[in-house]
Amino acid sequence: MKTKITQRLISSLSAEPKVYRVHDTHLPGFFIRVLPSGHMSYMVTWGRNKNATLGRVRVMTLDQARTEAGRYLTDAHEHGEPLAVTQNRRNASTPTLREFLDDTYLPWFKAHHKGYEKTLHTLDNNFASIMLLRLNEITGRDLELLRTSWLTGGNKPATANRKMGTISGVLSRSLEWGFISEHPLIKLKQLKVDTKGKVRYLSKDESRNLRNALEIREHRACLERDSANQWRAERKKPLHQDLREQAFTDHLKPMVLVSLNTGIRRGELFGLTWQMVNFQSKTITVGGDTAKTSETRHIPMNTEVFRTLKAWKKQCSESTFVFTGQGGGRMEDVKSAWLKLLQEASITGFRWHDMRHDFASRLVMAGVPLNTVRDLLGHSDIKMTLRYAHLAPGTKAAAVDLIG
Repeated sequence: MKTKITQRLISSLSAEPKVYRVHDTHLPGFFIRVLPSGHMSYMVTWGRNKNATLGRVRVMTLDQARTEAGRYLTDAHEHGEPLAVTQNRRNASTPTLREFLDDTYLPWFKAHHKGYEKTLHTLDNNFASIMLLRLNEITGRDLELLRTSWLTGGNKPATANRKMGTISGVLSRSLEWGFISEHPLIKLKQLKVDTKGKVRYLSKDESRNLRNALEIREHRACLERDSANQWRAERKKPLHQDLREQAFTDHLKPMVLVSLNTGIRRGELFGLTWQMVNFQSKTITVGGDTAKTSETRHIPMNTEVFRTLKAWKKQCSESTFVFTGQGGGRMEDVKSAWLKLLQEASITGFRWHDMRHDFASRLVMAGVPLNTVRDLLGHSDIKMTLRYAHLAPGTKAAAVDLIG
């Protein structure tokens, strides 16, 4: 699109599914780039594949951008390249980390990767001190100081590594796309961590306590409904459904039972639809669009899961999702009910995700091969599954006995 760029025109521009440019007829070479995210940048071009970002629309004024573009074009005409480029003065054209994230990286990340919200949260909440630095001004020392502040603030080395991995991905893309000439993290090594760590799974007593707490919770809900209905009957009000007529009083018990017996991730469980549950083949299919690794996998249903989901479906046969949230949509949280259940079961230090560890641990202790466990968990790398190897019955002991 070619037209004279005015403030009125800028106000009328809106995002489209694809990136587009508005070239200025008043100053050829000056243009505005509009991203699908809605972010707009002033830019200048002085030759084939030779562009520079001048600044963001509404951060830099139109007059400032046009004046800066004029300098670039004049230099390019007189010297073949703008002085900002030939003299390695890139600050005038290199975007700040904030600008690069908003205009370029995050729109790309959202289109190509999962976990956009989590990545955005990590960047916004941990890198504020360098957000206004231009990409080529960020040094390894800046990042090392940030990491040190996380550690002194109580973060574990593994957490610090994950945060640094997020910014490393940003900087790798900025290097690949020509915004910087060297990666600031090239000399900053990852912190050493225990890659195997402690695997938290339920003891026999804890497993029994958890199931007992679920039954007590169900019974208490029935008594509370009885009390409510008695109150309503005395006042000649319509009664609520007797909870004893249903297999479950709410979603928590079936969710826990499915998690304990399939090792499904919480996000995958929340995204599970009835189309993914095949009662004929007794399998649950976790689609690549909901799986963390983007790989589809099929999880066999054991007897408990089969009976649980069969009974649960009778209660909510009209819903799309297996476990629905408010308004019938995808469930987003179960934290408060889960924490209260653990408290009543007297179980500490056990997260929802640890049910996945419990599932894997019980499989390994039963003698299931690690590669089969890997397939069931949906691990992309066998190294992730090896954390359970020490639980295999007698494996190490048998190996040591060979030289006894």
